[in-house]
Amino acid sequence: MRLIIAAAIVLASAAAHGQVMKCVSPDGRVEYGNRCPAGTAEERTTISTRSSGGAKAPEAPAASASAQKSLAERNAEFNKRQVEQREAQQKAQKLASEQAQKKQACEGAQNYLRTLDSGVRLRALDPKTGEVGYLDDDRRAAEYAKARKAIEQNCK
Repeated sequence: MRLIIAAAIVLASAAAHGQVMKCVSPDGRVEYGNRCPAGTAEERTTISTRSSGGAKAPEAPAASASAQKSLAERNAEFNKRQVEQREAQQKAQKLASEQAQKKQACEGAQNYLRTLDSGVRLRALDPKTGEVGYLDDDRRAAEYAKARKAIEQNCK
């Protein structure tokens, strides 16, 4: 029963491609397909694809059969496309992440610059003593320049 089902499946799929070949291996094993593996005897069968009008479908030339890529080649190409697609997705995610970080840094620098421009007294840690104090004019000018530089770098 399995042999009949297997033969029916092979014949149905092979019929879609044109002429069905009977392939006999040296040990007597019989297989059907549109091409025979190396080392098997090839016999043509009377099974072929027919169009709806009953006319015989044209046979594919032997050159096109050899031009078809093997399963291993197609699988390798498929795997290569998958790897390339994953790399492109990772690159796009990394780019989106970098852009989001730049946008956040830009907004932070702009807010800090507005705070410096407002004239409000800002508290800061004194780097020498570690005490909390207010920004003097020199340090405010340095912070202003630092905020401007951050805006130039991140707000493009």
